[in-house]
Amino acid sequence: MINLLNKIFKDNNTKTVNKTDVVIKKINSFEKEISSLSDKDLANKTEYFKNKLKNEESLDEILPEAFAVVREVSKRTLGQRHFDVQLIGGIVLHNGSIVEMKTGEGKTLAATLPAYLNALTEKGIHIVTVNDYLARRDAVWMGQIYSFLGLSVGVINNGSSYLYDSGYKKIENEDEKDKERDELGYFRVVHDFLRPCQRKDAYKADITYGTNNEYGFDYLRDNISYKKDEIRQREFNYAIVDEIDSILIDEARTPLIISAETTESEDLYGKFAEIANKMKKDEDYEVDEKLKATTLTDAGIEKAEKLLGVENIYTEMGIKYVHHLETAVRAKALFFVDRDYVVRDGQVLIVDQFTGRILPGRRYSEGIHQAIEAKEKVFIQRESRTFASITFQNYFRLYKKLSGMTGTALTSAEEFRKVYGLDTIAIPTNREIKRNDFGDFIFQTEQGKFKAISKKVKELNDKGQPVLIGTVSIDKNELLSEYLSVQGIKHNILNAKNHEKEGEIIAEAGKKGFVTIATNMAGRGVDIKLGGQTATDEEYNEVKSLGGLFVLGTERHEARRIDNQLRGRSGRQGDPGATQFFVSLEDDLMRVFASDSIKKMMNRFGIPEDQPIENKMITKALESAQTKIEGFNFDSRRHILEFDDVLNHQRRTIYERRRKILFSDYIFLREFLEERTDDVVEFKKMIEGKIMQLGENNFFETARLIILQTIDMFWVEHLEMMDYMRSSVNLRAYGQRDPLVEYKKEGLTMFKQMEIGIEEQMFQLIPKIGEGMKLSGEEKKLNEIHENAKVIGDSDKSNLVAENKNRGNDGQKIGRNDPCPCGSGKKYKKCHGK
Repeated sequence: MINLLNKIFKDNNTKTVNKTDVVIKKINSFEKEISSLSDKDLANKTEYFKNKLKNEESLDEILPEAFAVVREVSKRTLGQRHFDVQLIGGIVLHNGSIVEMKTGEGKTLAATLPAYLNALTEKGIHIVTVNDYLARRDAVWMGQIYSFLGLSVGVINNGSSYLYDSGYKKIENEDEKDKERDELGYFRVVHDFLRPCQRKDAYKADITYGTNNEYGFDYLRDNISYKKDEIRQREFNYAIVDEIDSILIDEARTPLIISAETTESEDLYGKFAEIANKMKKDEDYEVDEKLKATTLTDAGIEKAEKLLGVENIYTEMGIKYVHHLETAVRAKALFFVDRDYVVRDGQVLIVDQFTGRILPGRRYSEGIHQAIEAKEKVFIQRESRTFASITFQNYFRLYKKLSGMTGTALTSAEEFRKVYGLDTIAIPTNREIKRNDFGDFIFQTEQGKFKAISKKVKELNDKGQPVLIGTVSIDKNELLSEYLSVQGIKHNILNAKNHEKEGEIIAEAGKKGFVTIATNMAGRGVDIKLGGQTATDEEYNEVKSLGGLFVLGTERHEARRIDNQLRGRSGRQGDPGATQFFVSLEDDLMRVFASDSIKKMMNRFGIPEDQPIENKMITKALESAQTKIEGFNFDSRRHILEFDDVLNHQRRTIYERRRKILFSDYIFLREFLEERTDDVVEFKKMIEGKIMQLGENNFFETARLIILQTIDMFWVEHLEMMDYMRSSVNLRAYGQRDPLVEYKKEGLTMFKQMEIGIEEQMFQLIPKIGEGMKLSGEEKKLNEIHENAKVIGDSDKSNLVAENKNRGNDGQKIGRNDPCPCGSGKKYKKCHGK
């Protein structure tokens, strides 16, 4: 069955690629005519195409000539002519599919074709990159093409925004400019043409480059803003996602969350960290490494009760203490320093397991982060309250058209098709791949494996062949560094602890005699050229003659894509190269998923620990384990999406209503209020009275703010209730009830109750507008309703600042049971005293 599906897929892939032949011939037929045009006439083609679209010609009809124009401009500005395979990639991207193009085949340049074509509609194009630097680099690099053709280019970075400006120079000292390099090893000229601008101006550009995180957080920020001029994004027209597998699959399980700090974290985290520290694995708790879950044993519960001095933790201390106990044990058993996180400057910083990069501002939810902070004995930060959240899956489904590119997508083609409705098409390479992918070397122990790796690297290093070693974690990264040091091998090490020099280290990994140890995905998007970034022909040919770049994987990753991505660092554009994985039975993948029969078979061989064997049976077992994990992770992501789809429908309803109110005129606001009252006559009288008293502008602007803030206040509470409810419905599976059906049913009831609560609250507050407050201070007074959720515009943490207000308008301290001064009618402890 699998072979049949593969055959069908390959046939479909071949048909799709073959269909582009006719279009490629049309594009090439324009080359002679277009290459004869002057720069001015070539640049005028943009207006010419826009007029064609206004005359109801389609993008598909103008595609061949438009692509030919982009190719000619690329030749004149970058000195690079698109290969035919890049034209195929551009066509597939324009058609809303994913292209798999091998590393070094020029995905960045291929993306200029559909980006330019679709930008002609003047609706905006978003190009999504995996980090801030690549957004800046690609905007400047490809911006030369767009700028020549009269299109504007924006860049969205963490904490800053830019517009491409060919006349802007950040560095004025020309002598120093060529000596300095930026954080990814490229000459500082990359920064010269980026002029700082307002966030919304970068989004108004014809083509905008940015990271998935920034696009997603800006969407959430826009939907908690109170002023029209704070809105950053415009319509979601077309997105081209670079390294789409990393963004839409690897990060799909991590939602984007904007949260506000609440109360100080309790002492319970520290107390339960001490209890967890005294517990022993398999005695007090059990760990399921496949499911990444922990279970307390009866002995563990008794030990905790004894340490707490209680008879029964469940009845005496309640669910809160049980939750803290389970969280502390999870933090101890499943989260490890220098693998899942690092401790730096007294903070616990999460490490992306796929890229090895630190994720700034990200925190584990459900108290896990605080439990880890307690375990590591660093300052325990405040708990937070979610104000807005969305998964990448649902964010990217907002776009009318979505496409993407990567070097490794075929192994995830099913998920792309089922979740996003995207087909995956493999594009042929421009030149034949000459890389040798050797079979896995298998060792009994990790120590034996590392000894063998250091011997192999020494052998390669002695003859000058560059070596890139991929590891799966920081701790393995540093352990291998020690082994190489013992052998006297000079090497560069790259992990989350020194990721600032990521690109510089990776870009130079192809130099003669260089040995680089990096986490498997480090430097993704940065090309490794033989001889180094600025290699002469002589240096390039010398490394080529040595066999090119040797990529050595220290163990198999959970996803085959990651292994393939690592292999793809070698053998770019027909260069020679070689790859090989060294694995051991003590590697996590083999230890958790390999069968006992394989382990027994290895033991019977009786060979030294640093002597490898090549065995197809074990290699197949590895690949089978990877396939199982990929399936498990796919199911996990799909499960998350099914639940998030319920909330997503509610989210879009609330955000659409909110935006209508934010941008509406006073006629709409009047109708909105009148439609939601039982007595239209009395309400009309109230509105007219308030307008007479305060003036139309003051009344309606104040009413608009009250409506928005009321929606937000109830929505935040609703998010919390939905989160609690999601946890509880899972238990109903024991009663033979489908948790998803229960979640949908109760979620709908809660949403309707929330809508009723919003209307009741609005009509308590709106009649009070102008009563007991000076008009000049009305906005300040009303903002108290939501003052504990001010947005930090482009902050690095992408969350909210909370300010606990516990004093009334007269400066007197408010009691917890006093009415809240915001006018909600609730007790202070139930409203702004939370």
